[in-house]
Amino acid sequence: MKAIAKLESAPGATLIDVREPTVTRPDQVLVKVAATSICGTDYHIYSWDTWSANRVKPPRVMGHEFAGEIVEVGKDVTRVNVGDYVSGESHWVCGNCSQCLRNNYHVCTNTRILGVDVDGCFAPYVVVPERSVWKNDRSVPPHLACIQDPLGNAVHATLAGEIVGCTVAVLGCGPIGMFAVAVARAAGASKVIACDTREYRLQLASKLGADAVVNAGSGSAEQEILSLTNGGVDVVLEMSGAQTAIQQAMRIARMGGRVSLMGIPSGPVQLNMAEDMIFKGLTIKCIVGRRLYETWDTMSTLLASGRLDIAAAVTHIMPLSEFDQGMALMRDGLCGKVVFQMN
Repeated sequence: MKAIAKLESAPGATLIDVREPTVTRPDQVLVKVAATSICGTDYHIYSWDTWSANRVKPPRVMGHEFAGEIVEVGKDVTRVNVGDYVSGESHWVCGNCSQCLRNNYHVCTNTRILGVDVDGCFAPYVVVPERSVWKNDRSVPPHLACIQDPLGNAVHATLAGEIVGCTVAVLGCGPIGMFAVAVARAAGASKVIACDTREYRLQLASKLGADAVVNAGSGSAEQEILSLTNGGVDVVLEMSGAQTAIQQAMRIARMGGRVSLMGIPSGPVQLNMAEDMIFKGLTIKCIVGRRLYETWDTMSTLLASGRLDIAAAVTHIMPLSEFDQGMALMRDGLCGKVVFQMN
């Protein structure tokens, strides 16, 4: 079968012929992939940044966001069956460390990531543990079902505290930030403000439910947000990782407000902790991945109900063979989610 793989410790990737995977352990399932999408992590691996060079060991089939149908199961599999329509949780957890035993699977000490530490899903078939698949409602099409892994990040970040009736500012409108806009709207926020440096992304955020958009490069973004929220935001979702945005998140939050931090900064960030955080009594939530599997339950229910509409976030659907074009769109910030659809 054809698969997108990182073959060398250098920028780029290659569409190669690989052997179709098979179930080799009793707890595994074989999934025929219907759709798979590009994540920021995939772009990091493609561009071969410092993180990738220190983590990924080529050769490696890339990709970790997928939806498809189970076509084979191991002898110990009991929760799912051949024919089930599923999506995959990319974080494979051990189930035995102290975090897992406390139901904090999302911070498992021994986490392995699909497409990073093991061969991924940028291919027609992928083998994964039974534990990592989630059964989908068939009303959710594959091009949306395959993006639940990153959508879960937005659900986790947004719903890490009270949201009903709250004003919400989303700083950074990449795909997860755009999802956060839609989640906040679906969950009952009173006002959702989207902030980014790119007009393209702000337009998408509006389509996904933002009441107001603010260009972060305007020079007056902070004052604009404060004026839209009577002097302070109830909930700030920092999704960019930019140092200035993280600092701004603390300043625009109201006294006693919440800041969810999900964006990954490229280096240390200097904060005025006394004035901007401690004396304001802020609640700071550091978000990693999805809560397994509470987040999956919440987002799949919201999607199936139709209350959460993320269709506008998928801006490009293409075959695997056009992966270079998809990565270029990611590089230039001219896309929402890019989905590879299998024939």
